[in-house]
Amino acid sequence: MVNMPPEVRETLEKQWPIPFATASSDGKPNVVFMGILKIKDDETLVFANNFFNKTAANLAENPRASVVCWTKDPRRSYQIKGTVTFADEGPTFEEMAESVRARKADLQMRRAVIFKVEEVYEANSGPSAGERIA
Repeated sequence: MVNMPPEVRETLEKQWPIPFATASSDGKPNVVFMGILKIKDDETLVFANNFFNKTAANLAENPRASVVCWTKDPRRSYQIKGTVTFADEGPTFEEMAESVRARKADLQMRRAVIFKVEEVYEANSGPSAGERIA
């Protein structure tokens, strides 16, 4: 695992919703918007699985995922890659379930999606585009 640099974390905290990309085992891509995110620490993101269909199927075959975040002012953009596991119970699950209920009381979360950060890349245009920063 790697730690997200502070500017990446700040950018991710400002983004809503978060594009979340997966791929099936044969490489078929899928991207969805994730609306509920908690940054547990500098190497762990937690999302709520409320409506996954293709995303859940992809992650069952291939646990690798990617998110992208950006801000206009200051102009920043980053791609974060990592591996996903799930929590169906326990503290992480309960914390995310409470976040879901706080947004919409009648919405039941299926699972907590635990995303371990493994790589972070610069995603702005320019000479540093695509450079690994963590």
